[in-house]
Amino acid sequence: MDKTKAIFIAVFTALSAWMGILAIPVYILVAMNLADYITGIMAAPYREDRVSSSKGLRGIAKKICMWLLVALGAAVDQLLMVTTKTVGITLPFSFAVAALVAVWLIANEIISILENIADIGVETPPFLEKIVSLIMSRAEETGEKVAEQAITMATVSEVVSETKEDINNG
Repeated sequence: MDKTKAIFIAVFTALSAWMGILAIPVYILVAMNLADYITGIMAAPYREDRVSSSKGLRGIAKKICMWLLVALGAAVDQLLMVTTKTVGITLPFSFAVAALVAVWLIANEIISILENIADIGVETPPFLEKIVSLIMSRAEETGEKVAEQAITMATVSEVVSETKEDINNG
């Protein structure tokens, strides 16, 4: 048991170190994925729906695609950092896009969990969905701002690159 615990702690620590600031959102996303999957299975009979392996596999595929979206956000973050660093601009963030993707997905999963719980027959506090919807919309708004800033930085990067090229050629 101690060996298993030590391995688990080592893997968890290594993953946390590797993900850095993304660790907490990713762990929360995985927890919400599991909770949504389980509550979805529990709610199926109350919806007069049947649980099937094909629906289960589709659900698992959707969860894996959510993790892929966070990874794509991290790739975009890295691309932005490399591109801007090439022309001498240092970004004040490391994983803004990936974190926003994770927050948006977590909010989406929480809304789905609340729907599943309501379908089971448990009353949910109305303010909870409002709060989560607000978080989701703030993530979308912030994502739009980050996208606008990325476009602006890309334009600046192009101008700086062209200027450097003109200086070197002229």
